[in-house]
Amino acid sequence: MSLLDSLTQIKGRFGPDAAQEAVRLLEVAKKSEWSDPEQLIHFHETVLYLRAYPQSPDVLRLADEILFAFSERVQDKEKEPFEYPEISGIAGTGLTTNYSHPFAQSLAVRHGSKVNIDWNQFKHAHRLASIIAKKNPAAREDWAIAPHPDWRAWYEKSGGQLDWLIEGTSAEVFDLLELLIRWEIGDSHASRSRSRLPRKKIFYHQEPFLTRKQVSLEEEFAAPPIPVRKLSAKEVAKILPVIIDASAVRYRELYGFLYPDTNNVFHTDLGRGIDLYFFGVPRKWKLPSREYCAGMYFKNGVPIGYVEVMWREKKMEVGFNLYYTFRQGETAWLYAKLLKIFRQRFRVDTFFIDPYQIGHDNDEAIESGAFWFYHKLGFRSESKEIEALAAKEEKKIAADPTYRTPPRVLKKLATHPVAYKVGKRGA
Repeated sequence: MSLLDSLTQIKGRFGPDAAQEAVRLLEVAKKSEWSDPEQLIHFHETVLYLRAYPQSPDVLRLADEILFAFSERVQDKEKEPFEYPEISGIAGTGLTTNYSHPFAQSLAVRHGSKVNIDWNQFKHAHRLASIIAKKNPAAREDWAIAPHPDWRAWYEKSGGQLDWLIEGTSAEVFDLLELLIRWEIGDSHASRSRSRLPRKKIFYHQEPFLTRKQVSLEEEFAAPPIPVRKLSAKEVAKILPVIIDASAVRYRELYGFLYPDTNNVFHTDLGRGIDLYFFGVPRKWKLPSREYCAGMYFKNGVPIGYVEVMWREKKMEVGFNLYYTFRQGETAWLYAKLLKIFRQRFRVDTFFIDPYQIGHDNDEAIESGAFWFYHKLGFRSESKEIEALAAKEEKKIAADPTYRTPPRVLKKLATHPVAYKVGKRGA
């Protein structure tokens, strides 16, 4: 068995022997090299998982040592394989995308020259003409009469920094520019390799993960309230940049991350090393007909996913995303804790899931069998036809443990939303 295969398998093992073996493998891996980008990415994701779900302090220490030095492993590698959304953000790499105005502004202010226009891919430099001419009067002559001004050169003469371009442009105009922005992540703490929030008490996994069968939403809702506290302005100033960066390196922009209500950011310790930070949006950005909240959760200080909820009266839509790297963890337990917090905080009694989340026009959800994840927690479709199809599939699964629902059937099951009504068990 290869070293990478052995590391992958140790993720699902627990106890003293597993911890010792994980340490041995990480010590060997720390001195090993991989020239193939796919193997290097696999190595990174495996070690990052072990950092979030460590079996012992030594596993955590070695994982951090490997990850904090990871840029050295990729410095001579072709960068394109590292820029796909599923794995982007590794230390020593970068990415190009058209960030919206709020994200671009936040990144430019905090990361300076590491964030700038990707001139190799940006094909609309002429759209910058009026903005540069306003910033640099000397450029007005070229704008007025020159047939083919070199707007990149004028941009460089005007300072060559993205922050002034953003500050002098409204969000609407900025989006129309369709700027392609290049972020050279390098050794920044914004990278997925190094992104951390400090945590005094680390949760070490010395026993098997909690499974879906051990999770009951009704029992969770009936349990005592989970303490929630409001963060100070000083804490918010430290937390929000980490959340924005963790989202930005994955090409993701949530509405709440674009316009966070900085005066009302909350934290709760969900247990087992999980911290949740959540917040709404200021009055200016409130949705016309629904309330809104977004959040990000961290496992032992490592960002592992985000949640977005919208509700009207007592019915809440939940958008839940666990980053691909961490999907072998305690997903059902975490999801139950999130619903507990939102029911406790916002007094809702019905949760529903949009069809996209369970596979409608979403191949990733089909591949993961997302419909069954929610179904086994007690979510049910309001469509009698879908419920009948689900019951038929359950009988096949009961008769043959090796049976797997075909993708074409999962797509049918995903054509309607599913809902969970508190107090009315669906399973």
